[in-house]
Amino acid sequence: MERLEFRLLGFPEFRLNGRRVELALRKAAALLIYLAEAGGPVAREVAATLLWPETDEEAARARLRRTLHKIRVAFGTEVIAAAGASLSLHPALAVELDSKVFEHACNVGPLDEASDIYRGDYLGGFSLPDCPEFDEWVFFRREALRSRLVQALERTIEAKIAGGEPRSAVVHATRLAALDPLSESAHRHLIRAHLAAGDRAAAERQIESCVRLLRDELGVGPDPATLALVREPTQDVTLDVPRTRYVEVDGIHLAYQTVGSGPTDIGLVPGFISHVERIWEDSRCRAWISAISRMGRLILFDRRGMGLSDRVGVRPTVETTAQDILAVMNAAGSRRALLIGASEGGPGCVRFAIDHPDRLIGLVLWGSLAKGSRASDYPFALTAAQYDLWKQRLIAGWGGPAEIETFAPGLSGDRQAETWWAGLLRAASSPGAVAGLLEALRDTDVRSLLARVSAPTVVLHRSGDRAVRVEAGRLLAAGIPGARFIEVAGNDHWFWVGDQQPLLDSIGALARSS
Repeated sequence: MERLEFRLLGFPEFRLNGRRVELALRKAAALLIYLAEAGGPVAREVAATLLWPETDEEAARARLRRTLHKIRVAFGTEVIAAAGASLSLHPALAVELDSKVFEHACNVGPLDEASDIYRGDYLGGFSLPDCPEFDEWVFFRREALRSRLVQALERTIEAKIAGGEPRSAVVHATRLAALDPLSESAHRHLIRAHLAAGDRAAAERQIESCVRLLRDELGVGPDPATLALVREPTQDVTLDVPRTRYVEVDGIHLAYQTVGSGPTDIGLVPGFISHVERIWEDSRCRAWISAISRMGRLILFDRRGMGLSDRVGVRPTVETTAQDILAVMNAAGSRRALLIGASEGGPGCVRFAIDHPDRLIGLVLWGSLAKGSRASDYPFALTAAQYDLWKQRLIAGWGGPAEIETFAPGLSGDRQAETWWAGLLRAASSPGAVAGLLEALRDTDVRSLLARVSAPTVVLHRSGDRAVRVEAGRLLAAGIPGARFIEVAGNDHWFWVGDQQPLLDSIGALARSS
């Protein structure tokens, strides 16, 4: 069987049976790459429109035929199979893509191998300026793979330090810091690696570099937790970041942490964006975690497809979120827990409450909702079309502090908060991956399940919430038997910003009643 190899991490290269094949025509290369990544048949009209968007249908098809001929000539054999109205790579070929090999190594290990495979950004230096849809597809794919690299490096660094290989951790951490020089988290990984290797001077130089970059590029100072790494931390500077652990469910690895040791287990089910390690970088988040961990043992986790958990190729559902909650509780040794469903995490908590009532102490739903988009009997959400426009705006701003003025208007203009949020977004997901998560939220509807929730429930919502209107919270509470609704003053969607006391009081009351 002939072997066709794609080297797509970096400027693209193609090899047939070990022989490098030159494709002078960029659109020929683009067609091959698109078919290889698709992994199955692609309609001719889709390929033609993608590569010749401004050309009429007949002319585009003619150009597609000429491109197929040039590919055949370059390789000296048929590498693309044309079956009626569709195209695919020839089934007789053994095909290998380094991008797919990289993803496989990220999923199953070894992680060292994954970072070695990543020799450059996806299709680095390759673009088709007259094909905006193709370039957008490349952008999403590039960001997804880059996000996986960051995740692999972070996990490798921690594993190397824990395994007594600090010098190797320094190598990986140096690469991580170079990927995103303005990420304070990346600098902290490198500082910790230097300290683990016994090189305090290098750690202090790295802190100086971090301080200088943040000051010169962003006009902000470092978080006290960064400075505390090389001095004796005071009690109010930071909490020790707990170890991130993993549990496997359906072949997917979920990242989780436990904080505190109280008698009551409290599980936080996050919204559409989360990262169990990056949340510690914000002083407000740390203060909130500290407050909750004094009430009980807090269980933090990233849902599948998000943060440090494995990426998945399918849209998450409320059923899979309920499965994730159960898997993490089992892994943490939790028999029963009080669940806090934040924003989009709420519908998954509702599903869990119905599927596993015996595992639930109570529910606290913050800024949450029962349905993701508007309907005639649910008028206080965006229409599907409006939602898709908002999704496009969020994705367009990815990499920066996207939509912080919606989620936390109280922090808009706060350079340190904006830098943290931008870094968390980049680490937690990618534009292409988060699009699927947002589409799943848009299509969520658990209204028919609310009446079946039997757990004690408190619903809290800020009166001026810009992300999820307060009416959504009222409906949620009205639909759950016996639920209590608390309207909180303010317009910040994030629970750790603004007045947090009503939320802390509600959690404390339910925890004590258990």
